[in-house]
Amino acid sequence: MEKYVIHGGRPLEGEVTISGAKNAAVAIVPAALMVDGPCVIENVPDIVDVMLQFEILEKMGVKIEQLDATTFRTENNGVDLEGVETFEQMSKLRASYYFIGAELGRYGRARVAMPGGCNFGGIRPVDQHVKGFEKLNSFVRVESEGFISAIAPEGLVGNHIYFDVVTVGATMNVMLAAVFAKGQTVMENVAKEPHIVDLANFLNQMGADIKGAGTDKIVINGVEHLHGGTYSIIPDQIEAGTYMAAVAACGGDVLIKNVIPKHLECICTKLEDMGVRIEMYDDSVRVRRTGPLRHTNLKTLPYPGFPTDMQPQMAAVMCLADGSSHVTEGVWANRFRYTEELEKMGAHINVFKETAVIDGVPELSGRDVLAHDLRAGAAMVIAGLAAHGTTTVSQIGYIERGYEKLVDKIRGLGGDITRVTD
Repeated sequence: MEKYVIHGGRPLEGEVTISGAKNAAVAIVPAALMVDGPCVIENVPDIVDVMLQFEILEKMGVKIEQLDATTFRTENNGVDLEGVETFEQMSKLRASYYFIGAELGRYGRARVAMPGGCNFGGIRPVDQHVKGFEKLNSFVRVESEGFISAIAPEGLVGNHIYFDVVTVGATMNVMLAAVFAKGQTVMENVAKEPHIVDLANFLNQMGADIKGAGTDKIVINGVEHLHGGTYSIIPDQIEAGTYMAAVAACGGDVLIKNVIPKHLECICTKLEDMGVRIEMYDDSVRVRRTGPLRHTNLKTLPYPGFPTDMQPQMAAVMCLADGSSHVTEGVWANRFRYTEELEKMGAHINVFKETAVIDGVPELSGRDVLAHDLRAGAAMVIAGLAAHGTTTVSQIGYIERGYEKLVDKIRGLGGDITRVTD
């Protein structure tokens, strides 16, 4: 069993470079299945989820070539979906469902394992995905064996789709399928996250006709094929925010490079409320904290609101703030499991349905804790770096699904963290 062993209490100093966005990459890599000819994807994060997706594409018959540490070349010269058993790999992926949109759009049929990965909110809901695919003239079935199958025997046809709730996954997935649907597809009440814009930009670079990504209405005019090309994935907003939160919790002075500052505005605002000093540059932010942390309140909301994927990391910071902070989860239910781990370290947290009340303490103490999911695991690392004594974080497989070279990057900032095998 692999674990992180952290000796806390050190301020973080230096520079860290942010990798490509996980939430964009896990949709863009399956989208390479839709492209005819060579497709070069740059700034690909070296994380478990993305590497699993490349393995799945290879099993399907897509040629994969790694050109350098962050650049991959794919070439689809005809794949065979029949008899390709990818359940084991797909069932480990939280974003396995993006293969449905890619396969259904390109081949008119798909059969994909239900999403796996993190389990902070029960079974990953796919009802809005199903609604969107059915609106595009396909038949969808959730099978008892853990698969979702979809087929469009007469071809996909554009339609008007109004999502019942704002959903990132369904917005991106239905967008993938609609690229090849005949006529025009209009999607309303869609999510606006930066990685949705990134997916649309990737598809447009390869020949798609998508307008409105980043607003609440996306219009897609169907095309017959996508051609090859080169595209660079945007920097990871959540990875950048995680290091910002770590500096806030530990103190120190860190320059965070390769970011899009506009994507970090809501995170910067909350940290500044807590007494953290932030300077924004063209493609970097400098984060400094020397004085005490002040309490604050936040509520997670769809973009441009505060991201739910930063909620646990910010809660770890709030544990060390003066006074009482409130965190309200407005996106995912049951995302406070990690608070039990923080309480082991001496945090004072009370959860009332969708709100956690955090009464700040002078310091946290190192303990043995678990990473219940990807972002909760990041919160445990932040708490361990700030705590007095030694913290051991188990179930780090969750963390490594979404953070590239986490140990190396933290050690580069002066943090004392080691990956060990027990």
